Amino acid sequence: MVKASKGYRRRTRSVMQKRARDRGLSPITRAFQTFDVGEKVNVNIDPSIHKGQPHVRFHGHTGTVSRMQGRAYMLDIRMGDKMKQILVRPEHLRKSK
Repeated sequence: MVKASKGYRRRTRSVMQKRARDRGLSPITRAFQTFDVGEKVNVNIDPSIHKGQPHVRFHGHTGTVSRMQGRAYMLDIRMGDKMKQILVRPEHLRKSK
């Protein structure tokens, strides 16, 4: 038997996959989105852009923007009873409704 891979994107075949009509690069305006400190955002990983991707366990979670770091945003995300901080680029974020 071959040892199973323990890579950063393991077991993401369905999560990191776009629909057939959405394949290719995303609109460039997503990279220019801005968020204010304290704003609620959803983590929605864009598989066509590898830079600034959070770990797949955060896909679909909602967090609060705590600060900006370079081009990326530091988010506070509650997972269970713990608060996690992740660094995510704006291509992988959407404003929460």
